[in-house]
Amino acid sequence: MIIAIDGPSGAGKSSVAKACAKTLGFSCLDTGAMYRCIAWLALQKDIPLDDDAALGELARACDIRFGHSDGDPIPKTVFVDDNDVTSAIRTSQIDKAVSPVSAAPSVREAMVHLQRKVGLSGNFVVEGRDIGTVVFPDAQLKIFLTASPEERAHRRVRQNADRGVGSIDYEEVLRDIMRRDEYDSNRAESPLRPATDAHIIDSTEDYIEDIIAKICSMAHACIQKTAEEV
Repeated sequence: MIIAIDGPSGAGKSSVAKACAKTLGFSCLDTGAMYRCIAWLALQKDIPLDDDAALGELARACDIRFGHSDGDPIPKTVFVDDNDVTSAIRTSQIDKAVSPVSAAPSVREAMVHLQRKVGLSGNFVVEGRDIGTVVFPDAQLKIFLTASPEERAHRRVRQNADRGVGSIDYEEVLRDIMRRDEYDSNRAESPLRPATDAHIIDSTEDYIEDIIAKICSMAHACIQKTAEEV
């Protein structure tokens, strides 16, 4: 079973996806981290972020891996080839670089191929920006998680402060979120938008625990329906 969770930057997709995966006993796939890996690698190799051909070659050649603790479906570390980039892909520099990289058609083609290969190997909660519309259009449950830009900026600042990576300047983070919303929503390749059959959840006023419970309840209903149809 695939649970697709899409939404803009800072909406809480990663936290919600990880919690839902743990509750349901699913694995979790952070597709955003995969695009961040390509952005990090492109900067390391001085590849222009608008060079689609070079970025695509990079995406097809690199090895992206997630490290897990025994028995934990949630990845703890991210590797590009032999490099542990868990913290390196969460900097403000990568925040700015990931939008043009993720918009490159050749990069999206390579990543979508890899995401489908991973996701079809079991039960996954997959989060990103085009999971329900492009990567897994037949996902049994689709969620579009959003929140106001201001609330998302506050969350991102707190998150960056907790992990000691990324900007903690609220105005800077808010500008970056609004810039990325504009970019992601208007890009030609797989723009950010809810799938026509997605459940839209606005988390601005809700506690994360309530959102997790709501999604898990929807998932159990899907599982029950599938079991009855077999």
